[in-house]
Amino acid sequence: MGIFAAGTSPVRADVLIKVDKSAQRMSVLIDGKRRYSWPVSTGRKGYATPTGSFTPSRLVKDHASKEWDGAPMPHSIFFTHRGHAIHGSHAIRRLGSPASHGCIRLSPSNAAKLFALVRKEGMRNTKIVVRGKEPSRMARRKSHARTVKSVTPPRAARSTRTPATRYSSNHGRVQERAYMPNAGYRQPLNTGSIFSWR
Repeated sequence: MGIFAAGTSPVRADVLIKVDKSAQRMSVLIDGKRRYSWPVSTGRKGYATPTGSFTPSRLVKDHASKEWDGAPMPHSIFFTHRGHAIHGSHAIRRLGSPASHGCIRLSPSNAAKLFALVRKEGMRNTKIVVRGKEPSRMARRKSHARTVKSVTPPRAARSTRTPATRYSSNHGRVQERAYMPNAGYRQPLNTGSIFSWR
């Protein structure tokens, strides 16, 4: 019984890598439980990342692209016969938007984590599912505009109560006196550059 137990292979977990091209995001699930959620870059216009369900075919820790002038592709997980891979990229500012030639880009640190996970659990136990459609440039602009608008407070909330003001002329120059409750008038403020009578 002891010999049989010693000869059994270790239990491996099922790894599911889900890529949503519409959201430009990757989720990594281990035995059905989400472990990671990362921004990615999929294929830009003319270089769409293929959709479908795939199994990794090759792992290469240090790879350079022959098609694109030796561009570095650290921790590559290849999943199509045409050379598409999940790999690290130093263009981290582009993550979250389509920017690649068809591969799925991750930050170098996240690519290293995913590579180690797939190598540990095995390619046969790993499934890559790519869904959605790369957002167009106009859609990305609209999405960005909505985000900016939603986080910008309304004008009324940003403005403070404007104190009552009086204006007087001193030696031909217009000055402003700001009235503060229970404090009378402050020292005159020179507003000649603001109020022009010419």
